[in-house]
Amino acid sequence: MRLEAAARMDVFRKLWSARKLILVVFIPLSLLPLPLIHPTSEACCAYVLMVTAVYWVSEAVPLGAAALVPAFLYPLFGVLKSSEVAAEYCKDTTLLLMGVICLAASIEKWNLHKRIALRMVMIAGAKPGMLVLGFMCCTVFLSMWLSNTSTTAMVMPIAEAVLQQLICTGLADGHTDSETAEAPEDDSGTSGAVTTGGAVSEKEENFDKNQLELLYRNDSDCTKQELSTGDEEANGLGLIRHTNGHLPQVAIEIPNVKRVRARRDSQYPTKRDHMICKCLSLSITYAATIGGLITITGTSTNLIFAEQFNTRYPDAKVINFGTWFIFSFPIAIIMLVLTWLWLHFLFLGCNFRETCSWSKKRKTRREMLSEMRIQEEYAKLGPISYPEVVTGVFFILMTLLWFTREPGFVPGWTSLFEKKGYRTDATVSVLLGFLLFLIPARRPFSSSSSSCRNTESDPLAPMITWKDFQRLMPWEIVILVGGGYALAAGCKVSGLSVWIGRQLEPMSGLPPWAVTLLACLLVSAVTEFASNPATLTVFLPILSALSETLHINPLHTLIPSTMCVSFGVMLPVGNPPNAIVFSYGHVKISDMVKAGFGVNLIGVAVVMLAITTWGVPLFDLNEFPAWAVARNVTGSL
Repeated sequence: MRLEAAARMDVFRKLWSARKLILVVFIPLSLLPLPLIHPTSEACCAYVLMVTAVYWVSEAVPLGAAALVPAFLYPLFGVLKSSEVAAEYCKDTTLLLMGVICLAASIEKWNLHKRIALRMVMIAGAKPGMLVLGFMCCTVFLSMWLSNTSTTAMVMPIAEAVLQQLICTGLADGHTDSETAEAPEDDSGTSGAVTTGGAVSEKEENFDKNQLELLYRNDSDCTKQELSTGDEEANGLGLIRHTNGHLPQVAIEIPNVKRVRARRDSQYPTKRDHMICKCLSLSITYAATIGGLITITGTSTNLIFAEQFNTRYPDAKVINFGTWFIFSFPIAIIMLVLTWLWLHFLFLGCNFRETCSWSKKRKTRREMLSEMRIQEEYAKLGPISYPEVVTGVFFILMTLLWFTREPGFVPGWTSLFEKKGYRTDATVSVLLGFLLFLIPARRPFSSSSSSCRNTESDPLAPMITWKDFQRLMPWEIVILVGGGYALAAGCKVSGLSVWIGRQLEPMSGLPPWAVTLLACLLVSAVTEFASNPATLTVFLPILSALSETLHINPLHTLIPSTMCVSFGVMLPVGNPPNAIVFSYGHVKISDMVKAGFGVNLIGVAVVMLAITTWGVPLFDLNEFPAWAVARNVTGSL
């Protein structure tokens, strides 16, 4: 019996290890009767859509590979020609993304992001409440222009250095005399650990061994902490790549598993210190998500929405960088404040006078040491360099050109050209990105290399190289977005979107706000377990057809759903920033669920407030627009 049970368990283990392969084979075969029994264009397109959606949600194959399924199934079933499918995989947003990645590569290469983050934290101060708010503000700002993943990977090591200083000082306060001295160098040759300088009392000798080991490790970490996330170190740290729903595919530094486990099992100096670590860690991932909402290029889901909307409704000239920013910026500000208040209440309590005071008299020794640590890290950057100035100028110029292209209330710079409609945000993005490959990283007519730290010996070396661009360019996301466009094109040509809309006619009795609320709750629930781009790609055609059927302005449902799909913040698997923060070991899954549930509710509530107030006059949501009427009539013919 034992042998049979062992053999049975061995079979189950093998089946479980091969579950992804089984799913890849089983799903297409189980759904195959649909196009065979009903050999219509709608049925064939539905088959392709379901197979691709299951692959995306289950992640049985890589997201980019699953996005290639329409490229061969549509031609095989006669839904679209191969050339027509191929054209969907490279759109205007692809070029927009490439230009933004060029700027992001320059920002990272010359450490402009680190200078911005440290300066904002220095302004905020080291009081726990203000420290969290300072990190949230700089994370939101960076995430507007960089991906959520890369922003979290940049800011989290800086926050970790501050937290380590807090832990080190707290342990020293609890285990040492008032006098301190520097420890000798350890075996690896790294010095600077803070230990006691006087005689050890009998009470101190009886401390638990694990606490002493933690003290030594934390003290060492305070001096060894590296703020750079791009360099590999031979210290046992792992490097992973996250592409689940975010633009750049960047190397992310993950702490050693043993260190994370030891930290979770060990005791922080005080419970309050542990709460501060939890609050600051979670605030960074939530701030990255909030910042990604503000701009069209902030996260890949915004790009997916913009391209699919403009493709489905080519006559609707309402979505551009300026209109999106005007709508989403107040949302981000309100969410930032409410999320900070929620995290403060959850982890730090309600004593805002103690945690948010800027008075020097109220600062503790540890807070002053933390401020000194931040100032030291900022001093290491040295004076602002010439490449940082150039990058900052390009950053401002790109933003201004995006805003002034077609602002709406006044003629934009595109009105200076005779032919209209030829220039988009991608034109600006690619132009400025291309110039970064040409402009030298050294100041002209300067013989010294002080203006350009970190550059090659070549005096004409450009601001960025192709390797810098290639390191950040998320080709998997490009293919994933292209697969979404291909699915949308197939649904349009085959008539599947019209058929889905007709099935949803029983919902016609609901008011527009109720339909939008149901859509927001649905996508925010699904995205907790599935990738953000995949979830949005599946839901956009359905919601578009539903809006057309119910004669609701499509923007009334599409924009809130696009924003709510980013609110997968309750689990480490919800999005890559969550996984990065969780890997540092300060928070548990229960902490993420408790805090993330509140942030999710805040996000849905604020988005609903926006779409029913200032979104109405901005996008004229009370009327069923002519461009949607034309699309509805054409699709039903």
